Amino acid sequence: MLKFIKRIIIVIILVILFAGTILTYKGYQIYKEALNKISVIDKVVEIKKEKNYAELKDLPEFYLDAVIAVEDRRFYSHGAIDPIAITRAVFVNVKSLELKEGGSTITQQLAKNIYFTQEKSALRKVAEMFMAHEIEKNCDKDTILELYLNTSYFGDGYYCVKEACKGYFDKEPMNMNRNEASMLAGIPNAPSAYCPTKHLGLARQRQGQVLDKMVKYKFISEQDRAKILSEPNAVEERQKDNGKGWDRAHPLNFNYFHIIFIFKNLLFSNIFLSLNTLNINNIISIIRIKNNKIGFIF
Repeated sequence: MLKFIKRIIIVIILVILFAGTILTYKGYQIYKEALNKISVIDKVVEIKKEKNYAELKDLPEFYLDAVIAVEDRRFYSHGAIDPIAITRAVFVNVKSLELKEGGSTITQQLAKNIYFTQEKSALRKVAEMFMAHEIEKNCDKDTILELYLNTSYFGDGYYCVKEACKGYFDKEPMNMNRNEASMLAGIPNAPSAYCPTKHLGLARQRQGQVLDKMVKYKFISEQDRAKILSEPNAVEERQKDNGKGWDRAHPLNFNYFHIIFIFKNLLFSNIFLSLNTLNINNIISIIRIKNNKIGFIF
């Protein structure tokens, strides 16, 4: 009986090794195909030519600390991959029987951003690891972090940190306060869910996780955490204004709508335009016109 069990275990190990070899080989092919289309150096040059590209020196140190704390706290001490993070992610995922934690480094995420799709698959993950090693061979850590922040999606149509700052807070990145910076640092993890103009409550929850990590890893103290959350936040202030003025965070993108006009001086004392949008993510928008200004409420 014992010999039979040993044989079963050996067979299982061999099957796992075989499957791993095939997976690695196919992942390597995907990596080579992507690299043959454009080298890392050429890709970096291409990205840095973008209009809204922001250098690290143009970003607040607090924001950079927040990103490191929540995304990859050992970023400056490990290589392309982080064995500790991967081991932890495997343990958490096996224990919960679901994909709760990824274990990807910032370099791996950069590889995904500039070479691969957001699709979650084992093959893409392997290709991403190979590409991460290639990126680390050609770029220093500061450049990798800079590229990551300039190629990440922040929701609401913003594809880099500078666009997100201007869109959400109507300011340059360096002018973000700590409240806004910690909120922004949490968005790329799940841009659709944490978009503050659409899901402010979830964005706040994610911001809390960012600040918790910063406290845990000694970037800030508990007292700092409370002070940061008490600072003003442009997104919240805009929502408190109840739609007065033009909301830059919401460009027009609907296909068809029906407008009912209620004219000022004819009915009561205000003007309201009611938009019943069709085929726009089931969003119903209301436009209020007052003092010759138009504001969108989503």
